[in-house]
Amino acid sequence: MEVLLENLSPFSLAFLPLFVAMEPIGVLPIYFSMTRKMEAHEKRVVLFYSMLTATAITVAFLAAGRLLFLVLGITISDFQVAGGLILLSIAISDIVVAARAIPEVKHPAGVGIVPIGTPLIAGPAALTTLLMLSDLYGFTVTFAALVVNLFIVWFAFQSSDRIINAIGEKGALGISKVISLLLAAIAVMMIRRGIQSFLM
Repeated sequence: MEVLLENLSPFSLAFLPLFVAMEPIGVLPIYFSMTRKMEAHEKRVVLFYSMLTATAITVAFLAAGRLLFLVLGITISDFQVAGGLILLSIAISDIVVAARAIPEVKHPAGVGIVPIGTPLIAGPAALTTLLMLSDLYGFTVTFAALVVNLFIVWFAFQSSDRIINAIGEKGALGISKVISLLLAAIAVMMIRRGIQSFLM
């Protein structure tokens, strides 16, 4: 495993944890359930605002993360342990819960912002991972990985009807559980690295 990680590029090492944290396949059934009764133009509005919201929040958090650390006096080790615990709790919740609750849609125009844009796309797991990756691989590499992941989310949502018809909602849920397990492993790694930094 160590040899494999060493042979991956910094972009790949930043892309993979962020993909796991944003979990487009896991979010897809929720998006599909909330928009399947909408007209085509309503779906386009929801998709636009969801991606706009997620992009604005993630980019702002990525850009201001280091400044936030300085203001609050937080060290990278502090954030590794705290962020790892948060990611671990999210992953465990996703694994043990049979299915996520689907909010009732009353105002389709606002659904793209909340809950799809945030917290489903730009949620605690994604924001925590962004700050960690920025420290490990730098802003440019992390930003590039973020852009690619946002594009994947957009493509998945744009093709939600075809994807769900192909794999089924239960299939998407199964893939989501595997992704959550990977997220739990990444969370444990972050906690371990944070504790090691404290001991050095």
